[in-house]
Amino acid sequence: MGEPDDEITFEFVPLIRCYKSGRVERLLPDTRVPPSLDPATGVASRDVTIDQSTGLWARLYLPPSSAAGELLPVVVYLHGGGLVVGSAADALEHGFLNRLSSRARVLVVSVDYRLAPEHLVPACYDDACAALRWATSSSSTDTWLRDHGDIRRVFVLGYSSGANIAHNVTLHGGERVKGMALLHPCFISSKKADGEVKNAWLRKKLEELWALACGGEMTASAVAAALDDPRIDPVVDGAPSLRRLGCDRVLVCLADEELEVRGRVYYDALLESGWAEDAVELFVAGGDHEYFQREPDGDMAVALMDRLVAFFGGNE
Repeated sequence: MGEPDDEITFEFVPLIRCYKSGRVERLLPDTRVPPSLDPATGVASRDVTIDQSTGLWARLYLPPSSAAGELLPVVVYLHGGGLVVGSAADALEHGFLNRLSSRARVLVVSVDYRLAPEHLVPACYDDACAALRWATSSSSTDTWLRDHGDIRRVFVLGYSSGANIAHNVTLHGGERVKGMALLHPCFISSKKADGEVKNAWLRKKLEELWALACGGEMTASAVAAALDDPRIDPVVDGAPSLRRLGCDRVLVCLADEELEVRGRVYYDALLESGWAEDAVELFVAGGDHEYFQREPDGDMAVALMDRLVAFFGGNE
C-alpha cells in the first residue's frame, strides 16, 4: 500500500492532480509573465493589490492615449482554468488582453481570484464581486481608473470558468454593469439537453471538477448533489430568473465543444426569461476552446475580436 501522499483522489489531465494527503499538483507549465509595455500594441499593464487580507490582486491594461481627458470603458475580466488553475499573469491571457485593450480601447481589470481546492467555492465569486466593487467605486484610489476609466460604462467579461463567475457576479451585482460577455462559458446543465453530449469523458470530468471546487467527495451521489446548484447550472429548478441580470446587454460566445450544448441552453433561457432578442447576442465559432488565444490571427479569432470591439462600443 502506498503512502497517503501517493494516493490520488482526483485527476483531470492536463489540469490538476489531487492526493489524499491534501497535496495539489497543477500539471500545466507555469507560463506567467510580468506586466509590461507591450511593443506590439502600445498597451501598458501593471499589477495592483485589491485586498491584502485575501491576497486579491488584478492586472490592469491601459491603451495609449489618443485624446486629453479621454475616458475609456472599463472591462472586468475573469480568466479561465476550471476554477483550479490559471492566473491573471498567464501568458495567453496577457496576450489576449493586450490585443483587446488596444483594439476595443478599453481599460481592463484582469482579476486574479483565489483557486480551488485550496480556496473552495465561494472564494472565487467573493473575489470577483470585490474586484467589481473596487473597479466601479467612484472614490477609487487607483490613478488609472480614476483618470481614464468611465464607471458609467463597465462591462464584465469572462472566459470558460471565468465566464461562469462573470454570470454569477452580474446576476448579483449587475446594477454596476452595462454589459456582460461570456466566452465559452462553463455551465453544466442537463435541462433541455438530455442526450446531447459531445464528449462524455469531458462532461464527467467537468462535473467532478465542480464538486472538487465545492469541497465535495468524488462519489457519484456527491457529484450529483453538487450539480444541483444554480451557480453551475443557471437553469436548474429554483435558480434565480435570468431576467434579474442587471446589465443592458449580453453576448454569449460558443465554440464547437462539449460546453457549446450547455451554452445554447443558457442563451435560450435568456430569451425565455424575457430578454429582448436585440439585447442578447450569440456568436458561435467552429474552433476549439482556446482558439482565440492560441491562434489570434486566425479568421475565427479575428471575427470574435471584432464582435467584442463592437459590443464594448469603442469610444461611444
